[in-house]
Amino acid sequence: MKTILLLLFSLPVFAQSYDICVYGGTSAGVMAAVTAKRAGKTVVLIEPSKHLGGLSAGGLGATDIGNKFAITGLARDFYRRVGQHYGRLEQWTFEPHVAENLFEKYVKEAGVTVLRNYRFTDMQRENGKIAAITVEDTALPASRNAKGKLVGADRQFKIIKAKVFLDCTYEGDLMALNGVSYAVGREDNAQYGETWNGVQLLDKHQFPDGVDPYKIPGKPESGLIYGVSDAKLKPNGTGDLSVQAYNYRMCLTDDPANRIAISRPDGYDSTKYELLLRQISAGKKVPDVLTWNLMHFVPMPNRKTDINNCGGLSTDMIGANFDYPNADPKRRAEIIREHETYTKGLFYFIGHDPRMPKHLRDEMLQWGYPKDEYTDNSNFSHQLYIREARRMVGEYVMTQANCEGKTAVTDGVGMAAYTMDSHNCQRLVVEKNGRMMVKNEGDVQVGGFPPYPVSYRSLIPKRNECTNLLVPVCLSASHIAYGSIRMEPVFMVLAQSAALAACHAIDENVAVQDIDIKKLQARLANDPLLDGRPAEVLIDNDDVGRVTTTGTWERLQTGGKYGSSLMLAKAGQKASITFRATNLRPGRYTVYVYNPLWQGGGGNPDQIGPQTYKSPRVTAKLFTGRRHNAIRVNQQQQNNDWIGLGEYALSESVELTLVDDSPAPLVADAVLFVPVK
Repeated sequence: MKTILLLLFSLPVFAQSYDICVYGGTSAGVMAAVTAKRAGKTVVLIEPSKHLGGLSAGGLGATDIGNKFAITGLARDFYRRVGQHYGRLEQWTFEPHVAENLFEKYVKEAGVTVLRNYRFTDMQRENGKIAAITVEDTALPASRNAKGKLVGADRQFKIIKAKVFLDCTYEGDLMALNGVSYAVGREDNAQYGETWNGVQLLDKHQFPDGVDPYKIPGKPESGLIYGVSDAKLKPNGTGDLSVQAYNYRMCLTDDPANRIAISRPDGYDSTKYELLLRQISAGKKVPDVLTWNLMHFVPMPNRKTDINNCGGLSTDMIGANFDYPNADPKRRAEIIREHETYTKGLFYFIGHDPRMPKHLRDEMLQWGYPKDEYTDNSNFSHQLYIREARRMVGEYVMTQANCEGKTAVTDGVGMAAYTMDSHNCQRLVVEKNGRMMVKNEGDVQVGGFPPYPVSYRSLIPKRNECTNLLVPVCLSASHIAYGSIRMEPVFMVLAQSAALAACHAIDENVAVQDIDIKKLQARLANDPLLDGRPAEVLIDNDDVGRVTTTGTWERLQTGGKYGSSLMLAKAGQKASITFRATNLRPGRYTVYVYNPLWQGGGGNPDQIGPQTYKSPRVTAKLFTGRRHNAIRVNQQQQNNDWIGLGEYALSESVELTLVDDSPAPLVADAVLFVPVK
């Protein structure tokens, strides 16, 4: 037996070769792999865990959209397929298992080779390129000999060769260990001429004044209460290595038939939540409910939630993740466990600690872990929200100026639209009016800008660092610009673009820095699903060559809109707006109109109730090229959503006119023609 084992451990490991290797089975990684496969390349998708989909399958069901106009290609197809599951055109709120099942379906349909539970350990480089990587079985890690070489049975590790590699992890491990330049933390405002980077002591998710920072109130000698750092507050705009807080996006349910009670977790320590009691005591009044006070509940289908951080002390574990970006797997696992214990303990504390207000305890006890979610992980999420780890410093760095439209790029391969968003990074002792008190620092929420392009150059390393690597998740951006870009649907869009760029680099036999950008942009626009089918035809109200109006209209850049603006004809006016589609490929299409919410923000349609100030009797007049059709539309319903007008046989030239038959205001935004499969 001993001889047999020695032979096994000395057998050579043969490399597996592919056109493209995608490392990281996040939502972005799945879309990158599917893109490469649909484009005719051999591809392998490597995921260190056993789950695909990353955070989209791990609890973040309340999709951070910003503006749906920015979501294209396979990313839009994902939310359309989620919509099909729930019986609508598209859906931006969903249950974790629905997302994970869909990601599994994508890779199965495309025939993608998936290596689960394999983690990157080594790399071979040749002539400025990655030639191969070595991955080990995370359940049975290999060992190293005295010379540092991996030794073990063939099943313990594999060598993967590829022409182009994509790093789609949230951590940027492949990028970093390849020697590509990257940043962690926050840049000083002066570095890129920004105003919202670096230290930011502001008012969001903040403690009220007067929360004492010491274990024994008023006695510094007793030491700081749990969760408060002894770091000194630096001036606003100062750069540092602090990392915005991580948390779990919690899927709970109040359905008794599907609910598992939240029990006391191992390692529970009630002193970790003492600040919550002080926060409640220092407030102007005791919160009536949990949501928007101690946490943020977003309803998901089937009586479930996506719970996010809200308030001074909530689900964000501020300051506990600083080691994570550069940590080894063992230390990362410890940090993840610490976050899991903290989160479980927080919900248990709120529901059971007698010092909590009874009505909040009673409300918390209505919720529990869903029996039908995360069934292989004790019904708790398998994905910590890694909001930000490493950020590449590549050929181009996206900054605040890009977000605000002060600097524009011509090599855009995707768009972003969310506010410049950072969660808190530090919890400190601050002096105010002669009193020492607890304050959070780092939360920034600055928006008000339309969708903007993300540069292709921000997805690639500097030429002298690597010529066959693309990084669509830990892309090249300053901390505050990354806060706008770092949304799951945008990661999916950029991953599709990166994967298609990899295909072009292979076909053109050039470095990823030298592909034909215009050719890539055209292919993304003309064949967004890489299946050869006609692309959808979208006409936005800002498309002046195809949109005409009668009467008086106001163009608004606020509210819930599709693209940069919406149109409003105020009450009592005779007004109409006509959208003209030309050069359509004749055939059957489903026609939709977008129903904007001009008095509100964006957000998910199923979070918005009827809006009685809008018109209930809009007429949509559709001329198909052969026939005239009149369809009644109620704009009080389905806000921030597409309203379907039906399926029609359309000719090359089509007109859709909206007119109002009521004294209420009329709104208009975009129309959509979707080819019927």
